[in-house]
Amino acid sequence: MEKQPNNLANILLLKTYFKSLLTVTALLIAFAATAQQSNFNKGKKYILEDVKVTGNTNFSETTIISFSRLKKGEEIVIPGEDISNAIKKLWDSNLFSSIDVYLTKVEGDKAFLEINLFDLPELRDLKIEGVKKGKKEAIIKDNSLSKGIKVTENLITTTRNYLTNKYKKDGFLNTKVRVDTREVTDDSIQKARVDMLVYIDKGEKVKIQNIAIDGNEKLSDKKLKKAMKNTKEKNFFNFLKRSKFIRADFKEDLVNLIDVYKENGYRDARILSDSIAYLDNETIDVHVKLEEGEQYEFGKITFVGNSVYTDQQLQSVLRIRGGSTYNGVELRKRIADDTKPDAADLTNLYQDSGYLFSSINPVEVSAEGNVIDLEIRIVEGKPAYFNAVSVSGNEKTNDHVIYRELRTKPGQLYRKSNVIRTIRELGQLGFFDAQLITPNMKNFNTQDGLVDIEYQVVEKGSSQIELQGGYGGGGFIGTLGLSFNNFALKDIFKKEAYKPIPTGDGQSLALRLQASRFFQTYSFSFSEPWLGGKRPTQLTTSISHTKQFLFNPITRDADKDRRFNITGVSIGIAKRLKEPDDYFQLSQAVSFQHYDLKNYNTGLFTFGNGYSNNLSYTVGLTRNNTATDPIYPTQGSNFSVSAKLSIPYSLFNSTDYGALKEERDELNPQNPDELARIGEIDQERYKWLEFYKVKFKGDWYTNPVDKLVLKSGMEFGFLGAYNQDRGIIPFERFFIGGDGLGNFALDGREIIQLRGYPNQALSSQDGGTIYNKFSLELRYPITLGASAKIYGLTFLEAGNSFDSFRDFDPFRLKRSAGFGLRIFMPAFGLLGIDFGHGFDPLPGGVQKNGWETHFIIGQQF
Repeated sequence: MEKQPNNLANILLLKTYFKSLLTVTALLIAFAATAQQSNFNKGKKYILEDVKVTGNTNFSETTIISFSRLKKGEEIVIPGEDISNAIKKLWDSNLFSSIDVYLTKVEGDKAFLEINLFDLPELRDLKIEGVKKGKKEAIIKDNSLSKGIKVTENLITTTRNYLTNKYKKDGFLNTKVRVDTREVTDDSIQKARVDMLVYIDKGEKVKIQNIAIDGNEKLSDKKLKKAMKNTKEKNFFNFLKRSKFIRADFKEDLVNLIDVYKENGYRDARILSDSIAYLDNETIDVHVKLEEGEQYEFGKITFVGNSVYTDQQLQSVLRIRGGSTYNGVELRKRIADDTKPDAADLTNLYQDSGYLFSSINPVEVSAEGNVIDLEIRIVEGKPAYFNAVSVSGNEKTNDHVIYRELRTKPGQLYRKSNVIRTIRELGQLGFFDAQLITPNMKNFNTQDGLVDIEYQVVEKGSSQIELQGGYGGGGFIGTLGLSFNNFALKDIFKKEAYKPIPTGDGQSLALRLQASRFFQTYSFSFSEPWLGGKRPTQLTTSISHTKQFLFNPITRDADKDRRFNITGVSIGIAKRLKEPDDYFQLSQAVSFQHYDLKNYNTGLFTFGNGYSNNLSYTVGLTRNNTATDPIYPTQGSNFSVSAKLSIPYSLFNSTDYGALKEERDELNPQNPDELARIGEIDQERYKWLEFYKVKFKGDWYTNPVDKLVLKSGMEFGFLGAYNQDRGIIPFERFFIGGDGLGNFALDGREIIQLRGYPNQALSSQDGGTIYNKFSLELRYPITLGASAKIYGLTFLEAGNSFDSFRDFDPFRLKRSAGFGLRIFMPAFGLLGIDFGHGFDPLPGGVQKNGWETHFIIGQQF
């Protein structure tokens, strides 16, 4: 089937020349007819006196004569090569349906010619039937069926063959395509035009009823059919696996089938024949006949040509011993594993030491007695050094932002691991499509040991409009924000830099408004990832202001006369470390929040009119080596551990917090006078917040098979007090349950996602002081294109929060499971929906929670 287009092209070429031959023949007949009436002599040279153009064409006479290369006043032979070339030239233009050349008269040594031709018809209207509306545009584009195109026999034939093959590749083996044209008559338009109808009858998808394998005695049918990953029999229990026949997949599966034999020592196994037999229009049988050959084992393995590494070092990487069953697939992977760019194989061993020009070839030197002796022949070559290192494709991002992330520098020894790491670092920036970052090696100079490398990138939108919505804390939470993730602060006063904003320096600037019936939050943040431009030291600053109103859980109303305001500012520094490796980052931040309360009494603190201050220092250690796409990482891990600490004020002031605690415990909050004293005591306790907060979070990504990604994670958080007489503060608490929305800095609280339950429903009203959570999420990409990344997921989660360490039980968990969908668009961030089933009751309940629907807008996790 693959040779058909070539054969078709040959047929059309022959047809073109046949037309030329017919035309030349007609010309000779015309000349002969003219010769009977004049003194025309065949083969004589004549001066071309004049050429006229007749027929039906929209091209001017001058254009046609010029294109034919026939020039008035030139000497030509009639008939001869000049006229034959003119006819061929006109045919090759694919503009005419008919071409004739006549010798109209001869006057002495002067000849008069006439070119009679008709234009090919143009396409006026196209109708495509048999496919959905959304597919028609792609068909028109792929086959160049735009209005006004010349309709040739070649166009009709190639369109028919393209569509037939296209749908057969998708499993529609009975596809039939008909292309009809109808001439349009319109006296007002003096040109030939046609309407075209393309009718596609895909028929039903052809399924595979049976796969019959003949010739296998050593390996079972079951094992061989399992190896055919994309070609499956029609089976009720295989509803997750397709059984349609796709020839390209089938050919690939035949290779997989032979690989199974090679893995089991049968190196000579081969496919003798394969065929399909139609049972009806919807089902076929597949027949495969093979020859197994004999089983082999590895014999003596020697290394030849190695000087950089010893035989023992190479053997430790090859990990194949004499006497083991021959495995050709494993041998190939141990030499060079094409499926893993960072695999532990011999090729990467050399390439990661600078030997880009090395070559490694296993050669069988003996196969006596079914024992295969191998020589691993190595040509090491010279170490390679980078000569020129460049980047292309960045139109918005400034060069220095990219070059500072490169792990490959001019003059540096080539290491493949540095190339892979560079791809990862560029992908993690978030400014480029991580799937399309391509390192192009060029200008190989084996003599001098030099090579150039160009990183080709495709930019994507890095700024986002954040529209986030969800239900939490008793009401709808909405967020509107602008995030500029490739900002250029230095160009803020340059009018010409606004396109629509100054971009290119890799900085982040965000403006955010979050509101519900119960709170309002305004924030501004700015981040510079390379402070000073020489070191990967990140500076982050933020300012925020929040208004929170007292929420009545019974009436579900907010009392705006009872509120507290929070004003906060923070500044942080994060530095990339070199030890234990440069995936680690140490971050430090100082933050200050001022809490201003007005008639805001709760069970935790009762100074309804007062204030609290929170001055704290946060230190964190993170390690993130996920690769390569930050939206859809496929491997690696990301963990963080942090501690947030306040000053231990109780060590320095003279306040007797034990006495205050005893006095408070003796007071009756039902007595108005004593309640006022409780408020005074709490104001003293919380004037400056004293606490420590420890958190850990880890996510691990693995790629078990194909494009599936398994994300496993665990989290832990604990809020404690230095002085138990002061007690644990009413801020900075953990709220668990729901979609995780609404987690921007209210009173320092943190919203922990646990799908399958209402938002924050698994914590007490004032929040927990300790929590833990475990999760498993299986992801599969639908598309990872630049315009949108879409993946589906299923999940298992379990977690809980507790009011005190005494109540903490890491195994008393609220469990859930479900599935969802994520769509990432550069302009709007991550959008998604989850359906989670809670297997346990809410606190105080007796029945399991059941299904919950969670909408995710503008948040990634």
